[in-house]
Amino acid sequence: MNIQDFDYNLPRNLIAQRPTVPRTHSRLMVLHEGKIVHKQFYNLPEYLKEGDVLVINETKVLKIKLIGRKKYGGKVELMIDKDEAIVKGKVKIGETLFFNYGIEGAVMSKVGNRIKIEFNFPIDEVIRRIGKLPTPPYIKTPIKKDEEYQTVYAKNEGSFAAPTAGLHFDNKLLTQIKDKGVKISRVTLHVSWDTFLPVHEEDPTNHKMHGELCEITPENAEIINNAKRLFVVGTTSLRTLESFANNGKVRAGKKLTKIFIYPGYKFKLNYAGLLTNFHLPKSTLLMMISAFYDREKILEAYEEAVKEKYRFFSLGDAMLIFKPTSFK
Repeated sequence: MNIQDFDYNLPRNLIAQRPTVPRTHSRLMVLHEGKIVHKQFYNLPEYLKEGDVLVINETKVLKIKLIGRKKYGGKVELMIDKDEAIVKGKVKIGETLFFNYGIEGAVMSKVGNRIKIEFNFPIDEVIRRIGKLPTPPYIKTPIKKDEEYQTVYAKNEGSFAAPTAGLHFDNKLLTQIKDKGVKISRVTLHVSWDTFLPVHEEDPTNHKMHGELCEITPENAEIINNAKRLFVVGTTSLRTLESFANNGKVRAGKKLTKIFIYPGYKFKLNYAGLLTNFHLPKSTLLMMISAFYDREKILEAYEEAVKEKYRFFSLGDAMLIFKPTSFK
């Protein structure tokens, strides 16, 4: 396996800069047994039935992006976690960074693009006063409202990025799904800042995965284990389930997971389908859905999505991938 096996050509104009309004009107590519059907996201209930379970990730994005300046006016952008940060812009050890409301931060140490920083206010107050939601670097247009980058069911604060497959749901659609007799199971996985880092190794199996805190409660584990068919919303939810799965069941718990799912991985649960967005080339997320379905057929679907001008990445359109049962 080579990192080039997960590359594809994407015109920059297909990288979504704004969410679809209303959010349920995004497009939905359905991939089933090697065939592609083009739908809208509000058509999702057509594919669900009584006894199904839909697993969602309740994580909520933290306002951990800080925008400041250096002494002589150079702009800097930080992704902050306590006294550490990933920095965009050139900074030096000992340098003071300046922010709004009289907030200042001294750079105490630096390794690559990671720094330790000491503020003149408590970090909780810094985030409360000047923190912004950390949208990915390929989104050049600032979001207008915070809720555009939060799911409608976001509850547990702790994530550095939104579980973007969930951004397509609104409360009305969730009600329609429940009215069909579908149960909603809620898990939590907090996306860490390392999710923004690319895979550099030619052999992806040498890539070191970031640790992400995830949790399943006993109540939700029971719902999942009693599903007639199991549908998962997003790679974060899938990663959580596989982190707690054993012998065809999930157990309740809380842990830091570093699970890496790529082609050849043997899934521990019997999934019916996965809802996910269109992912970056050469990313661990593209590897994960290639393991779930089939790498060549996923890349064929992506080629079709480019041809049909689907919108890609975090604010883009979605796929419903049925777990293959018949084709090789």
